[in-house]
Amino acid sequence: MEIAKTYSRALAGIDSIQVSVEIHLSRGLPNFFMVGLPETAVKESRERVRSAILTNRFEFPTKRITVNLAPADLPKEGGRYDLAIAIGILAASGQVARDSLQHHEFIGELSLTGDLRPVRGVLPSACTINRTGRALVLPAQNAAEAGLIDELAVLPATHLQAVCTHLNGAGPLARFNNREKLPRETKTYPDLSDVYSHHFARRALEICAAGGHNLLMVGPPGSGKTMLAERLPGLLPPMGEDDALATAALHSVSAGGFRIGDWKQRPVRAPHHSASAVAVVGGGSHPRPGEVSLAHNGVLFLDELPEFNRAVLEALREPLEAGKISISRAAGQTEYPARFQLVAAMNPCPCGYHDDRSDRCRCTPEQVRRYRGKVSGPLLDRIDVHIEVPDISPDILERQQDDRPESSASVRRRVVCAWRRQLARAGKRNHLLDSGELDLYCRLDQAQTALLRKAVNRLNLSTRGMHRILRVARTVADLAESATVEAEHLGEAISYRNSFAGAGSR
Repeated sequence: MEIAKTYSRALAGIDSIQVSVEIHLSRGLPNFFMVGLPETAVKESRERVRSAILTNRFEFPTKRITVNLAPADLPKEGGRYDLAIAIGILAASGQVARDSLQHHEFIGELSLTGDLRPVRGVLPSACTINRTGRALVLPAQNAAEAGLIDELAVLPATHLQAVCTHLNGAGPLARFNNREKLPRETKTYPDLSDVYSHHFARRALEICAAGGHNLLMVGPPGSGKTMLAERLPGLLPPMGEDDALATAALHSVSAGGFRIGDWKQRPVRAPHHSASAVAVVGGGSHPRPGEVSLAHNGVLFLDELPEFNRAVLEALREPLEAGKISISRAAGQTEYPARFQLVAAMNPCPCGYHDDRSDRCRCTPEQVRRYRGKVSGPLLDRIDVHIEVPDISPDILERQQDDRPESSASVRRRVVCAWRRQLARAGKRNHLLDSGELDLYCRLDQAQTALLRKAVNRLNLSTRGMHRILRVARTVADLAESATVEAEHLGEAISYRNSFAGAGSR
């Protein structure tokens, strides 16, 4: 019986599902049928496969060819099944040995001449294939990505002919070892020592880095908001193996793909304020991760926050709270992780100079109210730290040139120590503490409780806002190497909820 079966992988979000590629050759008029919910790009693979087989001097069967991509109810997209289909046809027609097919999985797009072209989403597939014990045959351009999985046998190839030679035992493909080629140097970020003055903002940045807290900066143009935001990634601790794999998998399935040079580097995403809701939170007819997911375990910087579309900002509320985003379509639901650290910046008014020392703002109170109202109270309530970044006089900057501020490396050491305390105590960073854990790790005495209640009433904060103050206070205590939250820690945490934030959260 002229039948063969090979294995490949389909993508469903960041999950990888096994696809059995079943080939049946039967008598009848020569034809090529493909079933199993293939989309247009998959259906077109029959022409790529036919040309690749013929140009490599194999015989293309002049029979009725049926290709079944199982499971039949799973939509298939892209050219990732080309190699599996071609190998299956050659095996069914007796031109490639069938014995070793069950020990391999095949991913890759074919050119008309048989060259293998890279595809997206290889890393999630490699993670899943590793649990099956099979080897992965794939294009050489994807080998570095799949090689991040230590135990997996990655067999890169550049041509269909090389894969066939390997399966026939005439010339085995060399196993790829990526660990020797991983980048050894970490990415260099702008240094915090470049930021003169702004002591309050620098301290807030350190606290946010230590506890994973979200940050909103309000100030006039040129006051240093973007400069501060660019230096936050340089204060964060290095990524662990599990977090690095999760982040890399999300980039792997995205349109831009994953670059091996970004391995273990915290992602920093800064979409323009004209970005759509789909671009920011993800979606599309075939759902792809958006900026919030591509910033997973990293930083999402939103400059000119009120200029973003209102629907985009409101869509951030779910991932900020849950750390994930669910995209629902008629065909099903896709879920992407989105545990990012939000850093937002905005002007205090439309012209940007409200309460500026130059007194050049001419915005009316109504214009200021409408401008600030573009950022809703529920969104502001989900941001832990709100600070004002005032403009600095050039005279002050000139006087401070000889007194260079503390560097990022020095601040980062304190951040790492605080981070380790949090993990040792609760197994998580402070911004993830739930209400029960806050009661356990942030106990307040009677005077502190009265202070907190007074701040909540004055700033018109919700219960969520109160909990965020407690989380920030716990981080301040960790930076001070204190086992308990003291009055000065709580007072400092309250100072990071300014009057602008309080007005927005009513």
